[in-house]
Amino acid sequence: MRIVLVTGPGGAGRTTLAAATALAGARRGARALLLTTESSAPETVLGTALGADAPTPIAPGLHALRIDPGDRFRQEFLAFQERAGAALDLLGASPLDEDELTELPGSEDFALLHALRAEHASGDWDMVVVDMPSAAETIRLLALPAQVRRYLRRLLPPERQAARALRPVLAQLAGVPMPAQKLYDAAERWESELAAVQRAIDDPGTSVRLVTDAGPVAAANLRTIRAGLALHGRRTDGVVVNRLLPTGSSDPFLAALSGSQQTALKALREEFPDLPVHEVAHLGRDPQGVEELDELIDGPAGEIGTDGPADGDRPDPWTVEDRLASDGILVWRVPLPGADRKGLGLVRRGDEIVVSVGRFRRIRTLPSALRRCTVSGAGLRDGALEIRFTPDPDLWPKSD
Repeated sequence: MRIVLVTGPGGAGRTTLAAATALAGARRGARALLLTTESSAPETVLGTALGADAPTPIAPGLHALRIDPGDRFRQEFLAFQERAGAALDLLGASPLDEDELTELPGSEDFALLHALRAEHASGDWDMVVVDMPSAAETIRLLALPAQVRRYLRRLLPPERQAARALRPVLAQLAGVPMPAQKLYDAAERWESELAAVQRAIDDPGTSVRLVTDAGPVAAANLRTIRAGLALHGRRTDGVVVNRLLPTGSSDPFLAALSGSQQTALKALREEFPDLPVHEVAHLGRDPQGVEELDELIDGPAGEIGTDGPADGDRPDPWTVEDRLASDGILVWRVPLPGADRKGLGLVRRGDEIVVSVGRFRRIRTLPSALRRCTVSGAGLRDGALEIRFTPDPDLWPKSD
């Protein structure tokens, strides 16, 4: 299965291009699904009302599903409320009814991740295209499963769950109910769900596609976005430049605007020489319906439905290089294409390392060999952060 996560700066037309990408895949014979949380824009683009219960047929080979985060939130909250009924009764709390529940901020993110996991596991599709939020939100969203799993491990360590057997005895001695088994059961369910989401995101067939206008700051914006994606190990498979005007116009205004776009397009190609840069012409209107989407993917823009570069088994891009024999160090190499030295941050916390790229941050547990080392330096070279580690004499195994 190919999963294409379509994102970009706000207003660049990512919903339209996500729909066009899915349609292009279907036109090539793939069973394609478009996933979106948007309420009205996808229906306008596709020219069809979408249901939230099951995928809606759009065109031969193409279906679309609108995710309802409010419904997902209500289902999850009511299930939690039922499981926690005994604790709520103890506290004297009044349960909430379904018709008084409205989703909380962040529920849309979890609903989208849940739907992505479900469709990845279903095996019903050759290609799933996801209309993601804006780029900065997408980076945070894709980092969410790993972050929440880390929080769960810290707050409810698996090795301490053996103490559950003592709770009935402690409850009798204390005369009050102790934390219920259901807390750990819930943590196990969350861990299982998040691990499944993580598998979908980390799948070799999953990649991110960036949509942008050809504006004067497009290259700089996408540089930061790509670095943030790379920090979390996400693969960018291409850049789609939307709403390009025809060149050679006799109208001075249109000619100047087209010239500015071509300058920005050249800058994008120079900034991302290793990525396909797809051009999508401006139709003179916002596309509505499958026929007009076909106009977008007719010609060079049809490439947006292709598979993109393959990554094989997608090994962990953070690799450790052994330079002990030559330099007495180990080097942890972190690919960060587009990163700028001024925006980098690096902090070690015990057995973890915190890497920051601008406003994006990732915490990784050190490999076992690096835990017995001290950080002796770091540098950005050829699009990768190289963190140097020197063995700690007090911790490093001594040879005979």
